[in-house]
Amino acid sequence: MISTVKQSAFTINGCDFIRSKSQSLASSRRISVLPPLPAMKSRRSSGVSISKPVFVSSVESFGGLKRSNEKTDSGLVKCKAYEADRAEPIEGPESKTEVARKMKIGVYFATWWFLNVIFNIYNKKVLNAFPFPWLTSTLSLAAGSLIMLISWALRIAEAPKTDLEFWKTLFPVAVAHTIGHVAATVSMSKVAVSFTHIIKSGEPAFSVLVSRFLLGESFPTAVYLSLIPIIGGCGLSALTELNFNWIGFSGAMISNVAFVFRNIFSKKGMKGKSVSGMNYYACLSMLSLLILTPFAIAVEGPQMWALGFEKAVSQIGPQIVWWMAAQSVFYHLYNQVSYMSLDEISPLTFSIGNTMKRISVIVSSIIIFRTPVQPVNALGAAIAILGTFLQNNEEWNLHTALGIKDVEETLRCCDNVSQDPQSTLTLG
Repeated sequence: MISTVKQSAFTINGCDFIRSKSQSLASSRRISVLPPLPAMKSRRSSGVSISKPVFVSSVESFGGLKRSNEKTDSGLVKCKAYEADRAEPIEGPESKTEVARKMKIGVYFATWWFLNVIFNIYNKKVLNAFPFPWLTSTLSLAAGSLIMLISWALRIAEAPKTDLEFWKTLFPVAVAHTIGHVAATVSMSKVAVSFTHIIKSGEPAFSVLVSRFLLGESFPTAVYLSLIPIIGGCGLSALTELNFNWIGFSGAMISNVAFVFRNIFSKKGMKGKSVSGMNYYACLSMLSLLILTPFAIAVEGPQMWALGFEKAVSQIGPQIVWWMAAQSVFYHLYNQVSYMSLDEISPLTFSIGNTMKRISVIVSSIIIFRTPVQPVNALGAAIAILGTFLQNNEEWNLHTALGIKDVEETLRCCDNVSQDPQSTLTLG
């Protein structure tokens, strides 16, 4: 998508352009500063919807706008833009079509959900026969770390370029990730997989509460109201769970809180870091492994592991080794794919995908393990998941509204533009 408009502009002082359909009709003066999006025909060719706010992701020649004497430049200012639910700039006619992009995201999601279901099945099998969640968690991180080290050594994947500052910012993320991972595994060792994931579907509620009371962020009333079905649904499921266990329930709740802080630390500490999603998770796994290993030895220890393994082999046979290897590998793979998908989509789309993942895990685990479920228990799970969808929708509306509101600041910023009739603004 390329829109070009003659600008009486020479210098633009630090503006970030955001454009929406409603603002393009605001006034003729604003249209002269930033053009409306092209007609329907050109939108189809680029896959851009003017119903969504468009954000500038990169600008060439901004800040002392120098005109070039070369004919090829013609004093153009080139901007790359992306829609609110995109993670990549809109490149123009030569870029991937919208259909291809959606198919790629669909493949990521399907692979992510499938791998997560397989992991949960093998993880529960291992914990039923070998109830040592601290070691099981450690093996999961160790397998992922080994896979990525081999990939980097064989140049299957490009090794990330990191420094001491990177690892410092990653450390609090790794601490939160370690706590959340162990707590979830402890929960699944005590209760059904479906119950753990029903409680973990309440994670968005913890995210809002932590952001509000610890970070001072505010949300619309609708977001707070969406917490009612999330908390109520999780509570109803907990009260009607046939195999309720306080350790299992507490583990899932601690995991929710830990992963909320993991996301907060990750968002605050990793801004501007040029590490891909796959390599970011690999580094996170390695650091978490270093943190977890001494605690696993202290809490359970090699002697308990040896006795537990002998008992598991006598009951299950040698296939327990395969189960342990499978759960470890699939844990890394599903997390790796989820971080890779985050490179392609917005965090809000990722949240919706994460909720759908929980539905697939809950349903599949009930079928495979023949978990007894009462109708009122299923109703609680459905209410909690519905609340999560409602919250995601309200956050999306908030995100869009903020994008539209910022146009006012952008256009005021552009009032500082110097006069130069030869300058041309190109939005691509």
